[in-house]
Amino acid sequence: MITNISIISLLVKDIDAAKAFYLDVLGFVEQNDITVGDGAYRWCTITHPSQPELQVQLTLPGPPYSPEVAATLRRAQDEGSLFGLGLDVDDCRKTHDELRAKGVEFIQEPAERPYGVEAVARDNSGNWLVLVERREFDPAAMG
Repeated sequence: MITNISIISLLVKDIDAAKAFYLDVLGFVEQNDITVGDGAYRWCTITHPSQPELQVQLTLPGPPYSPEVAATLRRAQDEGSLFGLGLDVDDCRKTHDELRAKGVEFIQEPAERPYGVEAVARDNSGNWLVLVERREFDPAAMG
């Protein structure tokens, strides 16, 4: 029986640069960073301090993907069209201002939604980061 989600993978352009972004800019912590086998594969995971049981693997588009699929994924990264992570925040507007001051690119300013305040940023690999300050709402009432 499945008991939880423990690892998710996030495609990045450069593992070192992505790791620095998530640790230094967003406040994540390093979980693992090892080279596996003959040195061709790097296993790098980070976690958020308040959710250490969920590891985010930072990985490059490459094997086991075919060269054609890896190239397609790299093009999607360059276009900034890959989904990334949804992140809960205490205060979306304040977090937006703090991250913008650190150079984070936003593609959607904080906006009111039925479920809270939401902003959308990109990490340094082009992945979307959806920041949500949640509030109680009734999805059925939305019609």
